[in-house]
Amino acid sequence: MKEKRRELAGLCRVAVDRPRWQLGFAAVVSAWSLAWVVGQAFGEPSPLEVLPVRWAGLPTGWLDATRGWFDGRTGFLAVVGGLLWAMTSASRQASAVVGWLAVMASAEDVGYVAVRWALLSLVVFLAVMGLVSITGRRAFVVDRVAVIPRDVARAGATAAALSAVVPLVAPGLVLARLVGPYVTRPPRRRPGTPIVRAASAERPPAGGTPGELPEPVPAQRGSR
Repeated sequence: MKEKRRELAGLCRVAVDRPRWQLGFAAVVSAWSLAWVVGQAFGEPSPLEVLPVRWAGLPTGWLDATRGWFDGRTGFLAVVGGLLWAMTSASRQASAVVGWLAVMASAEDVGYVAVRWALLSLVVFLAVMGLVSITGRRAFVVDRVAVIPRDVARAGATAAALSAVVPLVAPGLVLARLVGPYVTRPPRRRPGTPIVRAASAERPPAGGTPGELPEPVPAQRGSR
């Protein structure tokens, strides 16, 4: 249980470890995608229908025109979204966010089944990479680039987790901001701060200072 909590905390830390502009963009897409996913239990709205345009009293003509243009044109973007999810890593998380945008654009044409198509394309890609890795499991990676099953499994799990956590970025940031003032964190040593060692209890040698080597005694010649 402790290992699972540590892995979850590490995943949450990686998911928000991105530039500030990219984190803000991810938060907007996160709130949008979460509203769309949750809305499937209340009438199955399209991604554009969950936008608070009508609620805010804004013009909706452009919204209807956009939905009409998406109809019959964007179904293939579900596969593109799945491949964007597959290329996600800890250092390249923007593809997961763009993948969700592609899936939601596809959903305007084919509905919520776009998520299933995206997941299917992700699973198929990982399966192909897994089959390819079987031939390279004995490769010596110093000599050439190799596809190793263990690395493929690790990269696939990371890509799937970072893509699935995108809708939870916005509520996670709100929750962290809400409980942040009430959480006590242990002190951390500042980078570059020297570590002060405790004074040694050993007595310094007579006639010298601690750490000073004694002077060599000159050799005496024996009497003839």
